[in-house]
Amino acid sequence: MRKIVRDVELTDGHRRMVVVAVGKGEDAVAAINEVAERYCIRGAQVTAVGGFKSAELGYFDRGKRTYLGIPVREQVEVLSLLGDIADNQGKPALHVHTVLGHRDGTTVGGHLLRGEVWPTLEVIITEVGANLTKQIDQETGLALLPWTHGAE
Repeated sequence: MRKIVRDVELTDGHRRMVVVAVGKGEDAVAAINEVAERYCIRGAQVTAVGGFKSAELGYFDRGKRTYLGIPVREQVEVLSLLGDIADNQGKPALHVHTVLGHRDGTTVGGHLLRGEVWPTLEVIITEVGANLTKQIDQETGLALLPWTHGAE
């Protein structure tokens, strides 16, 4: 069991929201996936702010069909973290991008592969439907929402 500080489910009568405070030292991606699994979330928008002690971002290299790592080896502010959760072969699949701020005000961004939380990450997961389902795109090898297949 992870050291997630707290998660709580809210509702506005039409859709659920889960608010998560991810604790120091936890991996943000693993923690959000764990909460999505626990609450059976398969169609949601994800937003977050907070900080990381270190992180690994990725840039998708089209030719290599893989993410190229962008290491972040210092404390940064999570200025923006946006994405979705969808079903991928019966499991919640988190897909988030982030912009991280360095001490000097410069930023770095990309696909979040890993983020060691420090001091906290405040996450809001908002359901957008009962289920979004991703499918493997043959050209890229990525799990994508089906209506994006073949888009240029």
